[in-house]
Amino acid sequence: SSVRCFVQLLAAGFLLTYLFEFQTWWLVLLVLAAMVIAATQIATSRVKSRIPGLVPAVFVSLFVSSTAIGLIVVEGVVQAEPWYNARQLVPIVGMIMGNAMAAVAVAIDRLFADLESRSDEMFTLVALGATAKEAAFPSLKAAIGAGMTPILASMSAAGIVTIPGMMSGQLLAGADPLAAAKYQIVVMLMLSAANTVAIVMACYLTYRKRFSASGYYVDKGIRDDNPL
Repeated sequence: SSVRCFVQLLAAGFLLTYLFEFQTWWLVLLVLAAMVIAATQIATSRVKSRIPGLVPAVFVSLFVSSTAIGLIVVEGVVQAEPWYNARQLVPIVGMIMGNAMAAVAVAIDRLFADLESRSDEMFTLVALGATAKEAAFPSLKAAIGAGMTPILASMSAAGIVTIPGMMSGQLLAGADPLAAAKYQIVVMLMLSAANTVAIVMACYLTYRKRFSASGYYVDKGIRDDNPL
């Protein structure tokens, strides 16, 4: 992991040097697309349950949350010129995507573990007339809460226990502490908003994979991905 981190960061440094100098909108979007693909692969590899068709749902949730929140911050707060300025857009989207990637992996893992533990309860609920969404709702709620826990803990500790990354970097660079605090507030709100969008999308796009088309919970022994 240490060697991989060392190589990846050096490669990123060389790539960003070229990107900042010769940036075009299509090249910036190509880099962002590669980031989403890599984040999707990492997030899905961290999910313990074997879930067919998980990759498209994770890709969509990461892509929508990262690009939407990233562009809002770049255009509305940073006011980059042009809007695809790589020096602002790529780091901001990278921060968002890194946090959302970890949060989505935790949420999906919790979702399917909780669905598994509640299988008898969901059989009963569906038999009594509940829809798949109604039967799965407690698991969806638990998964979203689990995915949001790290960013909520970071927000609670910011300024009291820790001085977060962007604020620390600006202070080390000699920026005004109040200005650094304002930028860090934007970052924390940006990350919490993106995590919320990504987690909710990922959970609602994937929970039906444990239900049949008619709304019944599919037990482990009769799933299509069952190795037996």
